[in-house]
Amino acid sequence: MEEVLLQNLELWPTLILFVVIAVSLFVLSKGADMLVDEAVSLSVHWGVPKMVIGATIVSLGTTLPEASVSVMAALNGNPDMALGNAIGSIIADTSLIIGLAAIMGHLVVDRKTILRQGKVQLGAGVLLAIVCLPFFSAGEMGRIYQWMGFVFLGLLVAYIYISMKWARTATKSAHGFEEEDTSLWMQIIKLIIGVVLVIGSSRVLIPAVEIIALRMGIPQSVIAATLVAFGTSLPELVTAISAVKKGHGELAVGNIIGADILNVLFVVGSAAAVTKGGLEVPVDFYRIQIPTMLIALGLFRYFSRGRKAFIAKREGIVLLGIYSVYIILNYI
Repeated sequence: MEEVLLQNLELWPTLILFVVIAVSLFVLSKGADMLVDEAVSLSVHWGVPKMVIGATIVSLGTTLPEASVSVMAALNGNPDMALGNAIGSIIADTSLIIGLAAIMGHLVVDRKTILRQGKVQLGAGVLLAIVCLPFFSAGEMGRIYQWMGFVFLGLLVAYIYISMKWARTATKSAHGFEEEDTSLWMQIIKLIIGVVLVIGSSRVLIPAVEIIALRMGIPQSVIAATLVAFGTSLPELVTAISAVKKGHGELAVGNIIGADILNVLFVVGSAAAVTKGGLEVPVDFYRIQIPTMLIALGLFRYFSRGRKAFIAKREGIVLLGIYSVYIILNYI
């Protein structure tokens, strides 16, 4: 599907591609607005904190691009891209997106959700780092075996079940948001439409940008290193910025926490489960990718558990700095 889209877009003039990018960005922003509005509306309807909704329903929707890209990469014989996309997305989510959102607005933290989902987020990252170690496989490179993928998917089911159980015991958290006079099913349908618009427009936007970059002489290696992980994280980025602008920063934080968990259990789990040989871990990942992922997750955990009930702008600058150094080190 993506190859067919890329081949068709390559035939279009550069000017038309710029129009496609502009339209995709417009649809992306509108889809994110709808996604945030309906997610908040559902949180009020069910009496569930917005951070919980962000960590479950919203993150499941916005993580679909990472899952589809990684599974297809694994099936096409590119396991390193599948794993790199997942780890790169965690780094982008936790440092770039949270950093930008904290600088642009007020990132409120729900302490009970951080205490629960936050532990799962950090634990998932540590678990991924451990199974990547060559200790579990013969040779210099580590390997995430197929059976490990099925274990991850089993943990995903357990996480969703426990999250729903936590949601039932959560206190009501409207935060001044008045629920619209809309049926529950209509809210869910609008939420799904928002997810489809965000993911669909992202799928068109990234190939168009890639083609223009190639025509402008930007190396393919640079495009792959920056656009794949960033492109699949675009739904989380736009949703987070839209949530912050609307005054629902806790929804943005919840979305990133859930997305990080799902990148490990859902994305890596699915990609490993569909390949008999599992996912090989390139040696370079031990130098930059995995350490940066653990540093970003650790800093986010530290900032979100501070005395303040929000992530401050200066903390956002630190996270953004981590992502900048990560990009520079990749090129070096």
